[in-house]
Amino acid sequence: MAAAGSYVHIEYATAAELVDRLKAGPADPAARDFVVVDVRDDEREYDGHIAGSLHFASAEFDDTLPRLWPAIRGKKAVIMHCALSQVRGPSCARKLHRQLEALASQDKSQRDAAPELPTIFVLERGFNGWAAGGKPVCRCGDMVCKQSVQWPW
Repeated sequence: MAAAGSYVHIEYATAAELVDRLKAGPADPAARDFVVVDVRDDEREYDGHIAGSLHFASAEFDDTLPRLWPAIRGKKAVIMHCALSQVRGPSCARKLHRQLEALASQDKSQRDAAPELPTIFVLERGFNGWAAGGKPVCRCGDMVCKQSVQWPW
């Protein structure tokens, strides 16, 4: 387990890899084995977001982080992003990684086996790269977007 303040290596996923996951998985975001977490702040409201993503703003991430655990428990991967995935996305991904390790350790002390932790990725080039690449953008105002990605692109 990484000690508080220690460096946590973050893996990156490309937009193409996310598209492959979205196309291969079920249309219903809740039924997927991965989750997309948008950590942008206000810009989600006017720029749109990746369909099916959860919104956990970076400005309140430390406070809302405990609410993220139920949404990602049992998932194989978490793909996080901000606008460019250079600061907020990686920072929140590291915080999530540390929190998940602490929760798993706590769960393990209360049961025989800790839950399997998801792999945490940061979306390369962030939402701006996603949108600039012509990928679909949802404009609903929900914190938990229930829209599925519409393909024929």
